[in-house]
Amino acid sequence: MEKEMQEREAELRAALGVAETEAALEEIRIRYLGRQGEIPRQLASLSALPPEQRREAGRAINRFKAWAEAAIEERRGSLASAHPRGPSLDPTLPGRPVPEGSIHPVSRMSRRIVEIFHRLGFALADGPEVETEFYNFDALNTPPDHPARNEQDTFFLKDPGLLPATPSRGGGRLLLRSQTSPVQIRAMERRRPPIRIFAPGRCYRRDEIDATHSIAFFQVEGLVVEEDTSLLDLKGTLELVFGELLGPETRFRFRPHYFPFTEPSFEIDGLRPGRSKAGKEWLELCGCGMVHPKVLSGVGIDPDRYSGFAFGFGIERLLMIVEEVPDLRLFTENDIRFLRNQSSPA
Repeated sequence: MEKEMQEREAELRAALGVAETEAALEEIRIRYLGRQGEIPRQLASLSALPPEQRREAGRAINRFKAWAEAAIEERRGSLASAHPRGPSLDPTLPGRPVPEGSIHPVSRMSRRIVEIFHRLGFALADGPEVETEFYNFDALNTPPDHPARNEQDTFFLKDPGLLPATPSRGGGRLLLRSQTSPVQIRAMERRRPPIRIFAPGRCYRRDEIDATHSIAFFQVEGLVVEEDTSLLDLKGTLELVFGELLGPETRFRFRPHYFPFTEPSFEIDGLRPGRSKAGKEWLELCGCGMVHPKVLSGVGIDPDRYSGFAFGFGIERLLMIVEEVPDLRLFTENDIRFLRNQSSPA
């Protein structure tokens, strides 16, 4: 067996000497070391030898196998040195352009709103999207027979065991908040006047999805509670905010309205000269009003000493006006053509 292995070694050495390509070298490797190669066949034939010859024959075959593996790798290294590959990077080629990301229009508008309110001295506030009926309705002076408390109008959650810890105060069913107004209650529970906060966040309502409605949207809520706060403060604040967002030429009008948590209540319309249809279209911008005394009393604030105003508006609705977007669904469909057109670079 030793003599036979020496003959195989001589054959392999000669074959490696004339192998000039990687393909030829791979063919030699398979011939000797492959699953059906010479060395595996020799190892398989050991069982036919007498027991006293198997050990010496096995040692000879394994020595040849180890030498063959080393010789093939050495030849592969020699071929690589003789025929080096070209560089994987050609520094003379122009670089490949990397597409820039961009800020989503809703995020961009949210940042703009945050910047404006911070300049006015408002503090940023936040609250959970999973609320109780107390915070979403009761504390906001919304009675049990109000239509919004119907299961067809609000997303009520049936399995509290799968949800995070419930809010610390108030009972009732859990739901996805239908407005950011519950943040008002939480802020007034934690702080004493003067209070000046704004709260952007996502809200949920069971609306039919169309060009102007969605089941999820972003809203900004604002609240001021101080001594001697009046409608004049409310009017001046909102005209300044929307003037910044829509342009200084924008005209405003306040229409009487009804909200259970403010009294008196108003809706604000805006007119942008030269931008509205025929220059005459008033666009609804915001709901607002003076905080209802019952809301103040419910959080332990004396309505005889303090007064306040609150307001709320939708970020997507404002974007539709500012960017002249015809369909609300464009903000959630992730169409790269729309996002590239509407967004600024990140």
